[in-house]
Amino acid sequence: MTARPANAHQARLLKLLRDGGPNSRAQLGDQVDLSRSKLAVEVDRLLETGLVVADGLAASRGGRRSHNIRLHPGLRFLGVDIGATSVDVAVTNAELEILGHINQPMDVREGPVAVFEQVLSMAAKLRASGLAEGFDGAGIGVPGPVRFPEGVPVAPPIMPGWDGFPVREALSQELGCPVMVDNDVNLMALGEQHAGVARTVADFLCVKIGTGIGCGIVVGGGVHRGTTGSAGDIGHIQAVPDGRPCACGNRGCLEAHFSGAALARDATEAAQQGRSPELAARLEANGALSAADVAAAAAAGDATALDLIREGGTRTGQVIAGLVSFFNPGLVVIGGGVTGLGHTLLAAIRTQVYRQSLPLATGNLPIVLGELGPTAGVIGGARLISDHLFSPA
Repeated sequence: MTARPANAHQARLLKLLRDGGPNSRAQLGDQVDLSRSKLAVEVDRLLETGLVVADGLAASRGGRRSHNIRLHPGLRFLGVDIGATSVDVAVTNAELEILGHINQPMDVREGPVAVFEQVLSMAAKLRASGLAEGFDGAGIGVPGPVRFPEGVPVAPPIMPGWDGFPVREALSQELGCPVMVDNDVNLMALGEQHAGVARTVADFLCVKIGTGIGCGIVVGGGVHRGTTGSAGDIGHIQAVPDGRPCACGNRGCLEAHFSGAALARDATEAAQQGRSPELAARLEANGALSAADVAAAAAAGDATALDLIREGGTRTGQVIAGLVSFFNPGLVVIGGGVTGLGHTLLAAIRTQVYRQSLPLATGNLPIVLGELGPTAGVIGGARLISDHLFSPA
């Protein structure tokens, strides 16, 4: 993909076709503030670039029938969602529909070279399967703060060896296409906005609870990244004064008290102290415990596992309540690996937010689990790069 839209009108038309699928000129005209003649000019210019193609006759609205217009069916985007313990790679078409998706375990602490060797191998598998001859662009999510304009991680607490690594530049050279890089929770928010539970909401918070905790902030339909790209780093808001030491160097951070890693540690301690026969049995069988073990123990009615989830949900809810009072979102989405804890976690978060925030902020505020699961990040990655490529150069 070498062509880019020449102006804001063309960019708007491309994004409408991406988000709504094939459409007639007349239907596109209903959604943009252009005269019929000006619309015809812009559509014809897009057809000349090859970014869009004619796609059969549209339904009649009286008079001569027009052709449907669609994005070029050969366009392919790569979405990559790098987590702390696994990586998801997917290829999408121009409408961001997933054509192929691979998930593999991976330790982000192995460093960028090892991780990107694995990512490139997974991308090559997708390409070899016939889904894509090449990629027109790639969107990458990493589990740490990113200086967005340069696509560079900055002092990520759970990513030793990644500080200052030129992710965008390195992967662009290897993949042979434009690359955009962002924090993984921002991609999750973009994914839920495009194809998930936040499709109709312009202002919302997307909280990801996994090995770490972060928050995507969407304002007026766009991700708010802050001046340097670190907006939404709520895992390092203090939840317990003078509490546990955190990987960031501070004490009492939310992430140190409730995240996938913190929950596994607390569950292990409970098992070793004899407070949970269910968790003790799982520890003996597996040699280690994870958040998934806590979820399974809770589903079996284990009181200690349920208490750990409720306590973590309460602490998370206290932080979210402050965000709700400050930002007044229309929706709060909870996602990430720890959402396997399900409605026990959600109930604890809701209780705390509804109790602490003012009724004007919470009276019509849904707090829900994300719909897309592990595909949210890869769809968000494809959305990120398409937003970039479907904007005037």
